Amino acid sequence: MGTMKTLDYGPADNLTQYLEQVRNYPYLTAKQEADFARRWRDHGDREALRQLVCSHLRLVVKIARSYKGYGLPTGDLISQGHVGLMQAVHKFDPDRGVRFATYSTWWIRAAIQEHVLYSWSLVKIGTTAAQKKLFFNLRRLKGQLQAFEEGDLSPEAVAAIAQELDVRDADVVDMNRRLGSGDHSLNAVVATDSDDEWQDLLVESSPDQESLVMKRDELAWRRRLLEHGLIKLTEREQHILVERRLKDDPPSLDVLSREYGISRERVRQIENRAFEKLQEAMRDDARAPRRQRRPASRTDNPRPEAT
Repeated sequence: MGTMKTLDYGPADNLTQYLEQVRNYPYLTAKQEADFARRWRDHGDREALRQLVCSHLRLVVKIARSYKGYGLPTGDLISQGHVGLMQAVHKFDPDRGVRFATYSTWWIRAAIQEHVLYSWSLVKIGTTAAQKKLFFNLRRLKGQLQAFEEGDLSPEAVAAIAQELDVRDADVVDMNRRLGSGDHSLNAVVATDSDDEWQDLLVESSPDQESLVMKRDELAWRRRLLEHGLIKLTEREQHILVERRLKDDPPSLDVLSREYGISRERVRQIENRAFEKLQEAMRDDARAPRRQRRPASRTDNPRPEAT
């Protein structure tokens, strides 16, 4: 057997020449196949690699042609099949008693399917095993059920396909809709008598600048109310309220009772009273005209409470 010649293809006029060259490579017997595989695996014999690969190029072409219905160039599908074939030849173990054609078919199909999923739409599709199964089998099953009507499938057809592929009914409906609506350019005009493009109708989901400014001002105003209210509390009230109400991991009543040398019930009473005083101070400050609002000073504090 001769060595593999350089196969040049890509444009349509070269693809025919490539297919003619592929037919010139003979099939291998099981013994020849195993011998070439061992020579490549054990000794890195590149001539054995060429013979093993070239004898299965027709298999790549056959599998690639079965995916022509997805609208992709046959040359691209064959190229991806070559990738899968090379992956298979590097992982093939001839001692397992499996023919290389049987083993490499899985790798060739996987490489071509990955390319089809990646190239079929700008929107990523087939990210789960169920979606991939539906993508490559839905058209065939719809043909068997003669369910090529426009729009959604009938409930009976959805149930039959879902049962056949062991997927959810919702997955069938979703994939059928995705396959039925191809990619559309956002720069396309909405109507023939209009200059408006589809992208002009998109609604911005993020908040506008006015909303952001209003939200920031509202937050700053509430923080000022809180700061002014806290100033009107005693130091002990401030500390207990901040520890118990304004921390992600507040200390227990027992910890604060030991710190101040008072009972836990007394700490709870101080906390509740301080919270009520804070609410009342914030309400009063919020009702006052903005021009009259001013930060409270320490002289505004009431006298310290008795223990």
